[in-house]
Amino acid sequence: MQVALEWGPVGAAVLGERCDVLVVVDVLSFSTAVTVAVERGAQLWPHTGGAGAARLAADVGAQLAGTRGSGAARTLSPASLLGLEAGDRLVLPSPNGSTIAFATVSGACQVVAGCLRNASALAHRLRQVERIALVPAGERWPDGSLRPAYEDLVGAGAVADRLQALVPEVKLTPEAEAAALTYRSLRPLELCPSGIELVGRGWAEDVRIASEVDASMVVPVLVDGRFIAS
Repeated sequence: MQVALEWGPVGAAVLGERCDVLVVVDVLSFSTAVTVAVERGAQLWPHTGGAGAARLAADVGAQLAGTRGSGAARTLSPASLLGLEAGDRLVLPSPNGSTIAFATVSGACQVVAGCLRNASALAHRLRQVERIALVPAGERWPDGSLRPAYEDLVGAGAVADRLQALVPEVKLTPEAEAAALTYRSLRPLELCPSGIELVGRGWAEDVRIASEVDASMVVPVLVDGRFIAS
């Protein structure tokens, strides 16, 4: 088994050409939100947003999630998805994790969503996969450039750590190894910039949900353009 790690959309495009499974990691909040949704039996379509997302929602008979603070019942906030039920259908745009997942819809490798909540479940699912790509989504600086995010680094690191425990002979790239080592000294997400911002804006519950390590045994898998429970 070989596990590599690269950041953001470009990292996903590069690793997607030479991996068997690509793990999108956007802990605050897309991949956590996806995990919460599919835990409840919902189906979730990723998208970049805009008019295309509204058209997709109409085409597949799904609800289009709003942005945090928009007043919509369902948003990127994981807490807003706790009331989803089996069979619910949702299009969930986001500028980072969802955009990366949407770009992989027609790709050859399998795509799954990873976060702290499902790190162990994900490692168990991947334990016989030969080539694994971990793609922490990161955030964006005001100029649009990628800002590596602590929460996504430790989310990817949790998966790498669990894989090392299950498959001792696994080969981690230096980047994946660094993520695993960082996870082993996990700091509260409330202290990282994204966590501070969310808590300050009144979404501390989202940070709490995202911080629950191994709380879920569900792996969201991208099938025919939407995430469903493994």
